[in-house]
Amino acid sequence: MFKKILVANRGEIACRVFRTARRMGLKTVAVYSDADARSPHVLMADEAVRLGPAPASESYLKADLILLAAKETGADCIHPGYGFLSERESFAKACAEAGIAFVGPPPGAIAAMGDKIESKKLAKAAGVNVVPGFVGVIEDTEHAVRIAGEIGYPVMMKASAGGGGKGMRLAWSEQDVREGFEATRREGLASFGDDRVFIEKFIESPRHIEIQVLGDQHGNIVYLGERECSIQRRHQKVVEEAPSPFVTPDMRRKMGEQAVALARAVGYYSAGTVELIVSGADTTGDGFYFLEMNTRLQVEHPVTEAVTGLDLVEQMIRVAAGETLAFAQGDVKLNGWAIENRVYAEDPYRGFLPSTGRLVRYAPPVATDTPYGTVPDAGYVRVDDGVAEGGEVSMFYDPMIAKLVTWAPSRDEAAALQVAALDRFVVEGVGNNVDFLSALMQHPRFLSGALTTGFIAEEYPDGFTGAAADTELKRRLAALAGTLSTVMAARARRIEGQLGAPLAPPTGWHVTLDGDDFAVEVADDAATVDGAHMALTHDFCPGARLVQAVVDGKALSVKVDPVRTGWRLTARGAAHVVRVLPAHVAPLARHMIEKLPPDTSKFLLCPMPGLLTRLEVSAGDKVEAGQPLAVVEAMKMENILRAERPATVAKVNFAPGDSLSVDAAILEFE
Repeated sequence: MFKKILVANRGEIACRVFRTARRMGLKTVAVYSDADARSPHVLMADEAVRLGPAPASESYLKADLILLAAKETGADCIHPGYGFLSERESFAKACAEAGIAFVGPPPGAIAAMGDKIESKKLAKAAGVNVVPGFVGVIEDTEHAVRIAGEIGYPVMMKASAGGGGKGMRLAWSEQDVREGFEATRREGLASFGDDRVFIEKFIESPRHIEIQVLGDQHGNIVYLGERECSIQRRHQKVVEEAPSPFVTPDMRRKMGEQAVALARAVGYYSAGTVELIVSGADTTGDGFYFLEMNTRLQVEHPVTEAVTGLDLVEQMIRVAAGETLAFAQGDVKLNGWAIENRVYAEDPYRGFLPSTGRLVRYAPPVATDTPYGTVPDAGYVRVDDGVAEGGEVSMFYDPMIAKLVTWAPSRDEAAALQVAALDRFVVEGVGNNVDFLSALMQHPRFLSGALTTGFIAEEYPDGFTGAAADTELKRRLAALAGTLSTVMAARARRIEGQLGAPLAPPTGWHVTLDGDDFAVEVADDAATVDGAHMALTHDFCPGARLVQAVVDGKALSVKVDPVRTGWRLTARGAAHVVRVLPAHVAPLARHMIEKLPPDTSKFLLCPMPGLLTRLEVSAGDKVEAGQPLAVVEAMKMENILRAERPATVAKVNFAPGDSLSVDAAILEFE
C-alpha cells in the first residue's frame, strides 16, 4: 500500500479524497493556486504546495508543477479527482514515467474513452447500443447544417472532448445549428483544448442514467448499479439518485453487462462511469444508448457509495496499488435509496445567473459520517464540501458550493430528509440554489419518478419564483413571524433609551404573507392565528439566522432575516417577505406611498459577473427584439445577451476582453 497521496485538485473532491486517505493511514499532500491559499483542502492536508496564479491554466492544469510537487514531498501516488487533469492521457503517462502511481485507469483507456467520437466507435464494436449520429470530423458550420438535416432534428452538438455540461448545444432547427456550432467549438477549445464537434440524434423524453463500473488490474470488473441523473439545467446535473425509479432489475442487468463489456474492451481498471441516454417511453428495457464513458470518479459517486456501502475512493486507491477486488458481481447488493443535490453559487430567482463573492455565512446541516460497510436502521445526511465561512467563491472555478446527500430506506424518505436538511442549510453572501433544490424535492412530478432531462425547462418555463406554500405552512409561518416580532419588541424594551421599560411588548400583530392577511396573537409557548390556537416553541435569539421551531406539533426550520417592516422567512423552498405590524398600526399602512423601482429599459445590463467576449453592435446601430447584442463568458459558459425591444444603440461602455460586474451597463439605448 502507498504511504503518501497527492490530490491534483481542489475544493470538495480534494477534501473527499483526504478523508478516505486519512482513514487508510496515508499521509496527504494538497496543491493550490493563489486563489485557494487558505481553502479548507489546503488546511486539511498534512502538506501543501503552491502551484501558481488563480487561473487553472496557470495552476491546476500544470502537470509538470504537480509532478514536481509530488517528487518534492515524496508522494508515491496521485489522485486526480474530477475535471482538470483527471481525463488527460498525457498526465497518466507522465505519472508512470515519473514512477508515481496514477489513481485511475491506464492511459490507453483514458485516450479511448476521452474522445467522444472514437469512444462511440469502440462502444459499437463492443456491442453497446449507440445513438444514431455522425461521428466523423465536422469541418465548418455549413457541413454541420448538412449533417443535422440528414440525421433529422432535433440534434445535439457536442464538443468531442467535452464534459460537465460544457460544449453542448441542442438544435431544433437549422438556425440553431448556425447560431450554436461555432460557440460549441469555442467552448470545447477554451475548456478542453479541443474544438472538434460531433452531432447526434436527440432522444426526446430522455432520461440520463449512468452505470458505475469498478475494475482491478487483474481483469475483474463489476458494475455497481445505476444512478438517475435526469434533472439537469443546461446539461449540468443538479440532482442525482441511486437507484433509478425507472430501471427494472432486468434493465439494470442489461445496462451493467454492456458497461462491463465496454470497460473490458478498452482494458479498463479503477472506478469509471458509463453514461447512457434512455428513452422514457421504452417499455422493452432495451431503449438505452451509450453517451460517453467518464474515466474518473464522478461528482455524484456518493449516492452509489450510500446504496452499496462501498468507499469508491478507497477502492480506487487499492486498485492503483495492485490489489484484487475483494468481491464479485454476485456480492453487490443495493440497499435503500440515496439522493444528492448540488448546491451551486447561482441565483434561481434571477434566471440561475452565476454568483461570485464571499461566503459571509456558511453553515451546512449537521451531517453524520457515511457508514461504509454497514446498514443503518434509519436515514442519514452527508455533506461533501470544500468551502468555509469567510471563503471566496471565485469566477475561476466551478460554482458548486457543496453536495448534500441523504440516504433512507425508501425514496420518499430520502427526499423528505433532503427538504429538512435544505431548510437548515445557511448560505449568505452569494446567490445560491437551496430554495430551488427544496422545491424540486417537493415537486409532485419528482416524487412520482416521472423524470426527463427536460424536467426543469418543462416545469419552470417562466423561471423559478419559489415553491408554492400551502395554507397550513402560511399559517405556521405567520405564527412564527408574530412570535419573533414579540421577542424583538421585548428586547427593545430591555435596552436603555430605546423604549420605556414599563411598556409591555405588543402581542397582537397583523401579518401579511404572500398577499394573505393573518391576525396573530402571541402567548407563552403558543400563538393564535385567526382565532385558531397553535402550540409553538422555538430557539430564536436576536441575531440568529436559523430558527428551529415546533409549530402546531410539526418541526419547522426557518432561515430568518429582519427587514424594514418585518421578516424575510425562508423555508421549504421559498423566501417569504412577511410584513408584521402591531394590530393597532396596521390600518394606517394603506396610507404609505409605494416606492417604484427605477427604469432600466434604456440599458443592456450584464446579468452576472463575467468576461465580455464579443460585442455584436456599435453606437448608432438599430436593433430588433431578440437580436444578439453581446456574449458574456461566466464559469466557462458563453451567454448570449439579446435585445428585449427595438431600439437604437446610443453608447457602448465596454469592449471585448473587459471584466464585467453584475448590472454593469454594457450598452445604452436612445
